[in-house]
Amino acid sequence: MTKPTTPSHAAGIALLSLLLAACGGGGSADTGVSSPAPAPAPSPSQAPAPSPSTGTWWAPNVATTWQWQLTGTLDVSVDAAVYDIDLVDTSAATIAALKASGHKVVCYFSAGSAENWRPDYAQFAAADMGNALDGWAGERWLDTRSANVRAVMSARLALAQAKGCDGVEPDNVDGYANTTGFPLAASDQLDYNRYLATSAHALGLAVALKNDVAQLEALQPSFDFAINEQCHEYSECDGYAVFTSRDKPVFNAEYKSSYVNNVNGARDALCVAAKAADLRTLVLPLALDGSSRYSCD
Repeated sequence: MTKPTTPSHAAGIALLSLLLAACGGGGSADTGVSSPAPAPAPSPSQAPAPSPSTGTWWAPNVATTWQWQLTGTLDVSVDAAVYDIDLVDTSAATIAALKASGHKVVCYFSAGSAENWRPDYAQFAAADMGNALDGWAGERWLDTRSANVRAVMSARLALAQAKGCDGVEPDNVDGYANTTGFPLAASDQLDYNRYLATSAHALGLAVALKNDVAQLEALQPSFDFAINEQCHEYSECDGYAVFTSRDKPVFNAEYKSSYVNNVNGARDALCVAAKAADLRTLVLPLALDGSSRYSCD
C-alpha cells in the first residue's frame, strides 16, 4: 500500500513462484523513449533471468493521464493512458490485456519497506529490517544500504519486466527522512534511488520517483516521471516544476475529504491549481480501491 500519511511512501517461497503466480490487476499509450543512465546496478543473487534491454524504454509526457488502483477488483473501464497497479497482485494476463487495449502499465512495489504478506518476505534478513511503519501493520523499514535488500529489489524489477510492465513505481524511497531504525543519510537515499532508476532502465522499464520531495532536483535527471501524494494538501507542489518543465509528468493523488466532497469549492480550486502547475491530479479514496475517482483532467 502507499503511505499517504508520510511525505513518501516482501513466505518462504522461491522468487520463481512469483513469476508463476496469478493475481488480479489493472490506461492510451505514449510513444516517447529515453536512453539508459551509465551507472551500474548491483547484481541480484536470486532474480528471475531478465531479458536484455534494447537501450530504450517508454517515457510518458507531461500530458499523460493516469489511473491508480492498488486494491480491490480492478476497474478496467477508466479512460486513462496509464494504469498504475500492484506488481505482485496483478497477473501477467491482466497486464497483457491492458496493454492490448492500448494502455501503458506501471507496476507498484515497496522498495523501502518489508511487507510480511509478500511472497518474498522471507528473503529479507533480520538485520535488513528496522522500525515498523507507523499506521501500517506488517511493514518495517528496510536498510536500503544492504546488498541483500538490493538483490531482492533487483528480483522485483526482473519480475516487473517478466510480467510485461512498462514502468515501475518503487514506494517508500524517503527512509532517510523517517525514523527507520537505521542511520540513513540523504546521500544514502540518493544512492539507493539512483540504483533503482538505473536498474529499472537496464531492464527497459520506465521508473517513477515516489514522493521524496526534498530530493526532486537532485533525482529528476534519473527518473522518467514522478508520483506524488498530497502535495496540494501540504503545499509541496512547487518543486515538481523540475519535472514538468522537462515534459515529465507528475501524477498526483489527493485524499482530503474536502476535495472528495468539494466542500466550499475546495476541489474546484484544487483543479484550477493543478492545471496551472501542469499536474495530473486525481482525487482518490485512501484505500486506492477503485471505489471513487475524480480527475482534474
